[in-house]
Amino acid sequence: MSPTAPALARTYSDREYPDPWEKVLDYRRVREYAAEHPAHGRTRVGNTLDLPPSRVRGWLKGGMPDPVRGIQTGLNHGWLDPDPAGETAAALVDLLAHVLAGGSIKTQTYVPSVTVGRRLETDDVRAVFDRVGVETAVRRADDDGRATEVVPECDGSVLGRCLVAMGAPTGEKVGLDAFPSVAWDVPESARASFARIYLDHRATAFAGKRTMVIREDRPSAYLEGLRDFLAAVTGGPVTVGNGNVTVSADAVREFCPA
Repeated sequence: MSPTAPALARTYSDREYPDPWEKVLDYRRVREYAAEHPAHGRTRVGNTLDLPPSRVRGWLKGGMPDPVRGIQTGLNHGWLDPDPAGETAAALVDLLAHVLAGGSIKTQTYVPSVTVGRRLETDDVRAVFDRVGVETAVRRADDDGRATEVVPECDGSVLGRCLVAMGAPTGEKVGLDAFPSVAWDVPESARASFARIYLDHRATAFAGKRTMVIREDRPSAYLEGLRDFLAAVTGGPVTVGNGNVTVSADAVREFCPA
């Protein structure tokens, strides 16, 4: 059983189950019982498992709860608990960096979007979605008054839920109170890629100086986690103060020698 499956299931809402993961477990119990007792009808299955026969009926006829379908889709794509040293994990961590630093996940639909800008081109963002196996669409590319966005064309809701299970927030990001630990779990090269993407989206450079500053309206615990991460990746001093994460010239030089 996937360790992340419960977190993914709990991104769904359900009128019958306060904890949607319990619905996943009940569905599995029904399917396992039905496989062992194919002649038993909904009433007998429901009575045996202490579930309403009306609920059991749909599951016996091929119906599948949304959390179960979401978990299956995530598994099919390899998004749930990928090998930390593998390409899928690296791609997901890169996409997480894009969402945290330059994107969002809609609260109602869980579909992620990434804004193009600063030092990142549209193709840079589309390439990350492509690495996780999702085709994309580009919005507002010809609208000078609004930022260009890249969004997934299929399975976007499940992808967004997987990112939330990894530590991404939905809606406004100012409430995110912890830097996602998953960024530490990948190899050094993937951590460096996460840092570069974050800096490309958020960091401000100054003429004649190598120092870069990230301005974030987020809780201090998140900023401190970001500081620690960037310091570890760059190998140089990174500080936090007044809502700013300052990457020193020495750190930038070590990380980006050119």
